[in-house]
Amino acid sequence: MRHLIFVVCAIAGIGFGPAARAQEEPIRAVISAQIAAFETDDFDTAFTFASPTIQSIFGSAQNFGAMVKNGYPMVWRPDDLKFLALERRGGVLWQDVLVRDARGALHILEYQMQQGDSGWKINGVHIRRATAGTA
Repeated sequence: MRHLIFVVCAIAGIGFGPAARAQEEPIRAVISAQIAAFETDDFDTAFTFASPTIQSIFGSAQNFGAMVKNGYPMVWRPDDLKFLALERRGGVLWQDVLVRDARGALHILEYQMQQGDSGWKINGVHIRRATAGTA
C-alpha cells in the first residue's frame, strides 16, 4: 500500500512539474517587467501587468502606483530579488519571490497569477517577512 501511495504522489508531481515549469518563464517575465516599471516610476506600464480585477479596484495607474509606493515599498524599490517556487495552491498559480528591501530586510512576496487572453497578469500580492535561513 505504501508503494501505491508513493507511485500516485510521484505521478501527480510529474504531471504538475512540467506544466508549472513551462509557465515559470512567462510568469517571471511579467513580474520582472512590472518591477522594472516601478523602479522608473512608470506606473502606466506597471498597471498593464495587473489583472482586470486589480485594474478595476484601483481605477487608474496613478492610484495603483500610490498604493504600491505606500504599501509595497520593497516592490517599488527592491534592492535585490530572487525567484523562488512556482506552486499551485487552491487551484491558483502562486509565484514566490524573495525580495531584499532598501533597509536590508527580506520579504517573501507571493504573487497570485491569472492567465487571460493577453497572457499572464498579476492578480494580487501577499507579503510575508522572510524567516532566518530563507536567503
